[in-house]
Amino acid sequence: MKMRNLFAGLILGAALFLGSAVQAADAPPPAPEKAYAAKGEQTCLKCHDEAPAINILDTVHAVKGDERTPFAEHGCEGCHGASPEHIASAAKIHGDEKPQPPTVVFKGPNKSSATERNKACMSCHENGLRTNWAGSQHESSTMACTDCHTAHVKKDPVLVKATQPEKCFTCHAQQRQQSFQVSHHPIREGKVVCSDCHNPHGAAGDKMLKELTINDTCYSCHAEKRGPFLWEHQPVREDCTNCHTPHGSNEARLLKQHLPFLCTNCHDEGGHQATSFNGNSLPGGPTGIGPATGTNNSGVVVSALSARMLARGCANCHSQVHGSNSPSGAYFNR
Repeated sequence: MKMRNLFAGLILGAALFLGSAVQAADAPPPAPEKAYAAKGEQTCLKCHDEAPAINILDTVHAVKGDERTPFAEHGCEGCHGASPEHIASAAKIHGDEKPQPPTVVFKGPNKSSATERNKACMSCHENGLRTNWAGSQHESSTMACTDCHTAHVKKDPVLVKATQPEKCFTCHAQQRQQSFQVSHHPIREGKVVCSDCHNPHGAAGDKMLKELTINDTCYSCHAEKRGPFLWEHQPVREDCTNCHTPHGSNEARLLKQHLPFLCTNCHDEGGHQATSFNGNSLPGGPTGIGPATGTNNSGVVVSALSARMLARGCANCHSQVHGSNSPSGAYFNR
């Protein structure tokens, strides 16, 4: 019985070996790897001897002393890929003829697909802030690194505070419009940039925020609002954007609505928290604590507005709206 099983196993092994040998014989030979230019970037600079091409020499990508850079490996082809056809055709062109493009083209009408361009960049830039790039909103929108970044300049505009917002605003037009409103983060003043809050390469949380939650992102600057507080205002602890709009507002302090109407979205009816204020609570009124009802020059009966409708609205009294540590601050008034 044992000999029979051994014999069957030998036959099966021989069949598998012969099958794999036949399959290997039928398989096409692997494509030969393209050869890189023997003289690296010197070959390219014979033709590409003007700006913006030569500006790459002023960037960190061209530092040959750093083995991590493209120029330390294959010069220009470290990013553009081995391109013997491009080099050969460039040597044969006449007049207005154009050579074949290199393997990877980053700009212009003949640019490569976003996948090919990103593959070239991510071969080096795959860690750190780029960890969550795969599956991110920008990657899912088939954006390429070079849609935002410019490699052939000493200072990439998207990495400079003064010029980064305009680069983002080319796509995010609504946020550009909001940045012109009365109350806004000092983006146009050069003190805050989009990447202070967002990671454009992807993030674990929503809206590509640098922190996991909206509140944690806000607290990175507004630490005094973090708490913990003895008396906590629930909407504040829940989400800063319940009351604020981060990119710009025509209300003070980036509020979504004018006070007290913002407050009455939650605090409606009961006590003095209501949408109708007749002014009877002001000194001198018919109850002894409010204003008397009178008539205007046209004979129309009117009454003074409550102080809660004026200036800072509810915040006239409830000034500690983000939370209070006072034993008597249950109503956020101290």
